[in-house]
Amino acid sequence: MNPLMDRRHFMIGLGAGLGSVTGASALANTNAFVDLGWKDLLPRGQTSIPPSLRNLIDHDQAPMASQQPQSTGVRSEWNEQVVRLPGFVVPLDYSGSGVTAFILVPFVGACIHVPPPPANQLVFVTTQTPYQSGGLYEPVDVIGELRIGTMNTQLAEIAYTMTADSIKPYR
Repeated sequence: MNPLMDRRHFMIGLGAGLGSVTGASALANTNAFVDLGWKDLLPRGQTSIPPSLRNLIDHDQAPMASQQPQSTGVRSEWNEQVVRLPGFVVPLDYSGSGVTAFILVPFVGACIHVPPPPANQLVFVTTQTPYQSGGLYEPVDVIGELRIGTMNTQLAEIAYTMTADSIKPYR
């Protein structure tokens, strides 16, 4: 059996037991979360990044959002679970000098320098505490409750949302 899956099942069970008593925010603060990677957000058997997105493209073409590949679905087993997901910040909204809403993307430049990945590889993140971003090239870990929720922005269609309890530089 896959040791990562054993850990996930343990963490999900632990989260289910504690969630009814302490709530999602307390879970994130006690490190009781499911560690996810971007492939975990894809339906089984789907590849993470289409070959067309692996190369830089001509910016004089149609807008990047119009070049977004179709998503083939989402993974519902993570819905309403407290998870940790690494990625890069594409800021959408600010409060003072901190970011309060952003798209969490799997690789640098997604949605800006190359067409956006499929919707199931994007997470719309909001936070009550503005995050002082180190820029587009700084990887972060985001912990919070993941939800399935399609939304559209000027940059891309997004399949997941997350309310962040913690945003920290990736280490």
